[in-house]
Amino acid sequence: MSAFQKLQDELRAQPRAWLVTGVAGFIGSHLLEALLRLGQRVRGLDNLSTGSPKNLEDVQARVGDEVWRQFTFQEGTVSEIGACREACADVDFVLNHAGFVSVPLSIEDPMACHATNVSGTLNILVAARDRGVRRVIHASSSAVYGDDGRLPNVEEQIGRPLSPYGASKLMGEIYADQFQSHYGLEAVCLRYFNVFGPRQNPAGGYAAVIPHWIATLKRGGVCRINGDGAITRDFCPVGDVVQANLLAATSPRAAGGGVFNVARGTRTTLTALYEMISAKASALTGRPTPAVEMGSPRPGDIPHSGADIAKIVRELNFAPETDLQTGLDETVRWYFQQSAD
Repeated sequence: MSAFQKLQDELRAQPRAWLVTGVAGFIGSHLLEALLRLGQRVRGLDNLSTGSPKNLEDVQARVGDEVWRQFTFQEGTVSEIGACREACADVDFVLNHAGFVSVPLSIEDPMACHATNVSGTLNILVAARDRGVRRVIHASSSAVYGDDGRLPNVEEQIGRPLSPYGASKLMGEIYADQFQSHYGLEAVCLRYFNVFGPRQNPAGGYAAVIPHWIATLKRGGVCRINGDGAITRDFCPVGDVVQANLLAATSPRAAGGGVFNVARGTRTTLTALYEMISAKASALTGRPTPAVEMGSPRPGDIPHSGADIAKIVRELNFAPETDLQTGLDETVRWYFQQSAD
């Protein structure tokens, strides 16, 4: 039995109280679904600026009305300390996933990025400290590695962030460490690499590449690779992110805080990724795979990104459960099912 399977049995036997910020977003809604399926009591905080009520409706439909009663939704923003104090009341663990998530948009609007990712994180840490929360899990990002050219990326070696987004995530890590050191608030930061899966928003000019490409292929359009097709990323299925959060929240070995990479530990070129996604889309549509267009790199993007996951495997017994092909199969099928509804 894996450490994660054992943990799930323990949580079913002894339910806890959880706060998920950004609960109506992509990762937040998956955390909510997993916790509810484990019989946990969950409060969610979201201002619905980027999260969607449809994500919550999808979770409710999947878990059923009886299980859904264990969830309480609070509409509000982490940018307001009062909302954070209210949300953190009588909570064991906080999974902080309210976030400004776009690198290029952070360059256009650094103030908005700072308000959510820096001030909002500080508000959550203050509220969690004052409310006696046991542990905070903070969603960080591989963007903190910035211009560090060493691969794979190791937690102790970072460079200069290349965007306000990367800088804001690094500042969140610094604040988490300060609250661990000065106030004894257990605070763990998870550096996500390129997370993907169902319910990720495919719309807009700043959408993540996987849902954007799937949506484009679904409507018969032509996809675009920004920059050299040899650019690499470490694509991580959202189910493994859920595993990392629950292990980080409950493991005694994480009581001292710290930072952990969350990824599969393998890199894939954008060209190879497109070939996988387009083949799966063509199998569903019956249309031939269109050629991909090449474009200029996006400002602030890192040329290559790949995680060393030895630390989270060693200390938290993390074990990636889904390979890239399987994760893409599930994701493509989900998006095409939505189009049929």
